[in-house]
Amino acid sequence: MSLLKQSLRKINPTSSLSKCCNTFSTVTPPKLNPPRLFDYKTIVENLKPSPIIVEAIESAFGKLAKGQVDVPIPMHIGIHESETAGPGDCHIKGGYIDGATTWTVKLANVSFYKNLAKGLPAGSGIFVVCDATNGAPLAIFQENRYLTDLRTGAAGAISVKYFGSPEHKKVAYIGTGVIATAMAEGTHAIHKFSSGYAFGLDTKQATSFAESITKNLGYPMTVCKTAEEAVRAADIIFTQTPASAQVLQLEWLKPNATIIASGSDQPTKNELPSNVMAKSKFIADLVRQCGRVGELRTAVLEGAMKETDVYAELGEVVNKTKQGRVAGDGLIVVDLTGTGAQDAAIGQVAWDVLSKL
Repeated sequence: MSLLKQSLRKINPTSSLSKCCNTFSTVTPPKLNPPRLFDYKTIVENLKPSPIIVEAIESAFGKLAKGQVDVPIPMHIGIHESETAGPGDCHIKGGYIDGATTWTVKLANVSFYKNLAKGLPAGSGIFVVCDATNGAPLAIFQENRYLTDLRTGAAGAISVKYFGSPEHKKVAYIGTGVIATAMAEGTHAIHKFSSGYAFGLDTKQATSFAESITKNLGYPMTVCKTAEEAVRAADIIFTQTPASAQVLQLEWLKPNATIIASGSDQPTKNELPSNVMAKSKFIADLVRQCGRVGELRTAVLEGAMKETDVYAELGEVVNKTKQGRVAGDGLIVVDLTGTGAQDAAIGQVAWDVLSKL
């Protein structure tokens, strides 16, 4: 018998397999705790617009401008209208801020307008907040855009802080949905208006918005019949519509007006005419993103601007490497597309607060 055959006969396959299985069965795999689940009601009751949130978002913008935030370009999924689906959109954003203890991925489902007829909100979504030390999911927040609204309102407040002025006392809101409310409440923490003007295609919604702002923030709000009426009256204009057609015109604007545009977050949307952007001191939350999905995209496509015409990213002004509004400045446009840096920041705030419950 050959040496090879003698060696093979000495092997007991059954015995070897048994030992192997016994070895695996006694190994306890490393344990990662399951993520905590926070429902919408818990989130809303425990997180409100506040200076703490504004400060967190402001810090995130500053670090973003320094290259200290890892932020991928957002993913967009279009849900086209059919008998069985849509219309709607899904946005996936996220990021990690250097030195933070968490990082965040967000899924936002928006513009499902057929939901309204069913008594459901047009938007929903979740935040997944993960442990930056081991990568494990810490929490799933069923926030249904509430955290997104908080961080968007904070970005609006920061924009007013740096590109408004003490003389800017009159404000207009073009579009009167939840983002308008977020902008109004977020800004109220750092800037007080004396009067407001609201225009929305849904008159009932616009009236409800105006009454809420007057009651909760303390300044009178007029519901306007046209966008032109609201814009002509205002020093600062917030636009937050899903429009693919422009919502204002250059000739309606005061010479030193500030426009804070947050409606365009995908290539199909556009609120501002290119001549408005070209005439302005133009600020982007993130140039490479605004050039793809923001107002800037339209101005570049129409040849009115180049990306190099952007005066600054918002974080550069936060960091004081560029100036905000200064004496002699005229029209200023701030293009807010929403960044993963903001989601990472509000995710950290949400975890810090709600994990203590």
